Amino acid sequence: MAKTQVTRAEWVDAAVGALVDGGVAAVRVDVLAKRLGISRGSFYWYFKDRDALLTAALESWEESATTMVIAELREVPDPGERLRLLFTRALSPDSYSRLEPALAADTDHPLVGPVLHRVTARRVEFVSEVYRAKGYDPTAARRQAVVAYAAYTGWLQLRRTAAGVVTELADDDAEAAVTLTHLATVLGIDAAD
Repeated sequence: MAKTQVTRAEWVDAAVGALVDGGVAAVRVDVLAKRLGISRGSFYWYFKDRDALLTAALESWEESATTMVIAELREVPDPGERLRLLFTRALSPDSYSRLEPALAADTDHPLVGPVLHRVTARRVEFVSEVYRAKGYDPTAARRQAVVAYAAYTGWLQLRRTAAGVVTELADDDAEAAVTLTHLATVLGIDAAD
């Protein structure tokens, strides 16, 4: 039985899901309407066009995966713990971790590129802030933040393009622990924090 009404948030969630599954090209109003079990016409109650929906989806991702995460972690008083929590959260498999490599593939898109740039800048600045709170001088903190973010994006891309490599690692708990401990050490996250 088809729905008679969906909310704006349901359209946005469906668009985010489409971005996760197939990038910008997958955000198609007709396909999303079918997935939602609603007529395409209901889309126009909330959005002027596809770009408006794509913008709303990108804003939703930025809010959930950056703004809210930073606000939440700023509440953690110990910078070492803040960094550990960020590291654990960032490397956990969730739908957003699949979204970021998909968006990176569409970085030349006029709506995606500026959002990715803004999100990356905010995240690197936050990580740099955490390293400064741990006692790094500003230059070293910025350098370490860039390395940490590069490791994060590399991990996401590896999981997307060579999932078997990561899956094999995850299947061997001891090896996964050693690898993640090594990565944490490289990023300046250690048990002494």
